[in-house]
Amino acid sequence: MQVIIKHITKCLLAGIVALLPIGGLVLTIGYLETMISDAGLTRLPYYFPGLGLLLALAVLYGIGLLLTTFIGRWVWMRLDRLFDNLPALGKLYVSLKQILGYGKGKDAVFQEAVMVTAPDDTGEEFGLVTRRFKQADGSERLLVFMPGSPNPTTGRLLVCRPEQIRPSDLEVNEVFKVLVAVGKTDIEIR
Repeated sequence: MQVIIKHITKCLLAGIVALLPIGGLVLTIGYLETMISDAGLTRLPYYFPGLGLLLALAVLYGIGLLLTTFIGRWVWMRLDRLFDNLPALGKLYVSLKQILGYGKGKDAVFQEAVMVTAPDDTGEEFGLVTRRFKQADGSERLLVFMPGSPNPTTGRLLVCRPEQIRPSDLEVNEVFKVLVAVGKTDIEIR
């Protein structure tokens, strides 16, 4: 009897694990379609189920197409500057940009992307320098956030000596893309 219960449990768990991604995708698509459609699309005479998602994809594609052109980048820079200068909301916009790795300059949350030697010397990890400082003895240290993958909002904070790191050619936002995609990107890691 134990063998049968063990077999049934094993098969049920395997089925659940196999269907969870599909079920999650179906539920997410259904939820998004409901939210978009409830915004008023169902009143349109030519509405059909899925129109909301198609419109959302078309808008995202259009924005991406616009941003990949010279004129689009120029327009985006102007909008970005406008959002930066909005009273009250501008600070929120700048903070979100900083957290997502698009901020630049000394006020940025992450100053640069680096590679940190793993403790067991088996490889390197992505690190994001948050600041540099001098210790009482005059030696330089770096405060480096070591983001996790695929969720880079979690991680650990290390105090490193300069010789423990090497600069990376990647921008901070590119490091986030690599981490979220678990390395499955066309970004060249150098």
